[in-house]
Amino acid sequence: MKLFEYLDRISRMHKLVLSRRTGSPCEFADRLGVSRTSLYDMIDELKSRGAPILYSKSSRTFYYSEPFDVTINCSFRSLSQSEVKNVSGGIKFFPTVLFFRTLVKEISVVSLPC
Repeated sequence: MKLFEYLDRISRMHKLVLSRRTGSPCEFADRLGVSRTSLYDMIDELKSRGAPILYSKSSRTFYYSEPFDVTINCSFRSLSQSEVKNVSGGIKFFPTVLFFRTLVKEISVVSLPC
């Protein structure tokens, strides 16, 4: 799955859960454009990061049992020549940028070839 597509789905998922408008698991998966299995994988990922997601059969919606927020920030910058050597071992096939992702108090640094 493409990175930005995944991040967009997580953002839409969070908004629907926050507003308690997810519908049943099948409806929720359809709204996000994923399979039901993928939906539960995404829910498990958020739960592993502390999201208190529950499902109400009577309301037919997923919801947060306590206040919770998802924040995703991205910024890009060009790498210096020395950073390119460290990332690619001195071999430069593509220009490279650093990708910074913040998701629920965790900062990850990932190098993406462009």
